[in-house]
Amino acid sequence: MPHFLSTSRPSQSLTARRLRLASGLVLFTFVTTHLLNHALGLVSLEAAEGGRRVFLAFWRSVPMTVLFYGAFLVHVGLALAALHDRRTLRMPALEATRLVIGLAIPALLAVHFTGTRVAHELYGIEDSYTRVAGAIWGGGNAPRQLALVTLAWVHGCLGIHFVLRHRAAWQRALPAVLSVAVLLPVLAALGLATMGREVEGRPQAPPPPITAEAAAPAAETLPAITQGLLLAFHGLLAAVLLARSGRTLAERWRGRSLQLQYPGRRIAVPRDWSVLEASRAHGIAHLSLCGGRGRCSTCRIRVAGDPAHVPPPAEAERRTLARIRAPADVRLACQLRPLGDLAVTPLLPARHEPAIDDAAEREVVVLFVDLRGWSTLSEQHLPHDLAYVLDQFFETVAVAVRASGGVPNQFIGDSVMALFGLESDLGSACRQALAAAAAVDEAMQLLRARLRQEFGHALDHGMGLHAGQAAIGEVGWRDTRTFSAVGDAVNVAARLQELCKSYAVRLVVSAEVLQAAGHEGQAGLQPHDIAVRGREDRLRVYAVDSPARLAGGTPNTRPRPAPP
Repeated sequence: MPHFLSTSRPSQSLTARRLRLASGLVLFTFVTTHLLNHALGLVSLEAAEGGRRVFLAFWRSVPMTVLFYGAFLVHVGLALAALHDRRTLRMPALEATRLVIGLAIPALLAVHFTGTRVAHELYGIEDSYTRVAGAIWGGGNAPRQLALVTLAWVHGCLGIHFVLRHRAAWQRALPAVLSVAVLLPVLAALGLATMGREVEGRPQAPPPPITAEAAAPAAETLPAITQGLLLAFHGLLAAVLLARSGRTLAERWRGRSLQLQYPGRRIAVPRDWSVLEASRAHGIAHLSLCGGRGRCSTCRIRVAGDPAHVPPPAEAERRTLARIRAPADVRLACQLRPLGDLAVTPLLPARHEPAIDDAAEREVVVLFVDLRGWSTLSEQHLPHDLAYVLDQFFETVAVAVRASGGVPNQFIGDSVMALFGLESDLGSACRQALAAAAAVDEAMQLLRARLRQEFGHALDHGMGLHAGQAAIGEVGWRDTRTFSAVGDAVNVAARLQELCKSYAVRLVVSAEVLQAAGHEGQAGLQPHDIAVRGREDRLRVYAVDSPARLAGGTPNTRPRPAPP
């Protein structure tokens, strides 16, 4: 679900997000190994019992017990804290699904927890598959157990998807991952069913798991513990919801609410809400593609009213407003938290469908490769011949980029755009991109010689390489969408590719790339401070005659003339 629909407050710290991820991974690992153990029941009851002994030796050791229950308490605590901090419960459907599932798991877990771990610790009851599978399938507890493992698994899968969904490797692996996500709980359920039928079919009942003297106390204590856990969790959840409601009422009683006048509508909101939170809470369509982090200007609004009610922008908002040359009465809705009544007007139309789905902003390296002499070739050859030439060009560039660790992303006319850094740090991405430029140059020389023989026409190429921030996500319209990057880094790389003609070289690379790759300052590379079309600040670039020299040899020493 797109980030721009999120209505949660941006107050959760980076540490809290990391704790939530780390604790979630511990719990997800436990659920995964638990399901795998259940699935062994498809082999035999004895195979599942052997797996259970290994499972318990690991997870019931003292370090893993502390880690597991600590992770559980941290994860639930952070979830309740995030629920408390939300100013509105309006949220995307997928996010709401994950939240509801996460809150249902502790309630379902209470019975299973007391019947296995607590029963083992207090009364020495061995929670073998002979007992557990027979109780589940013979006692009518199968739906609850299946619901528990399935919901825990789905909740974990959604959490991992939200973390990795912007990675190119995850996008490519998603069909296989989805197959595993569906198959594993099915195999676990079938394993439990197989073991249950095997236990029921045995001629002799298994020995009782507990002595007669301890049976009565266990039958009384375990249900009481279960009820206590359920009451504690439901009470905690109710307290969080009541605290949210009480906060809202207290803010209104203390006069801490204010009025926001939208075109055609007036709403009352707490004083410390952002304008974007107010829009979302009251169902007012408001565009915000970066998720309310001040990293874009799509939520911009025009503000009118008492200047004392408008706090000054923070540094992040100030930079964004300066970049779009916003007038004094324009602010970012996600950052502005009014101190009193104001009139606000969203300036960009809200769309039902975002321009970029699931957009994530990050530092990437962009390589543009353009085919030279294409127009002349198009005039002299047949369309199918041209399609063959383009296919050879695209394949040559894509193979070189992929072998260097990049992603050949867009094939536009007679140009290719490639991305680096989707799965690595910036320094590694810059080194990969330089290696790719050298590989493309070498492969293109071989292709150029072959095409000259086949078509009697020489084709050349130019490359532009730049690093910077870009929004990564699905771009397009309706059903025609593709994974790509949008931002200043992309535009600059395209402009640098055009400069290859002026410098009479095959690669123009920015100083940002060479500096991150550890190449800037090498003797013989002559810098050029240029003005890039569509960009205010001047940019330092290097014209490179032979990209192979940057990928490992001595750098280019022949100075290049300045472009006209």
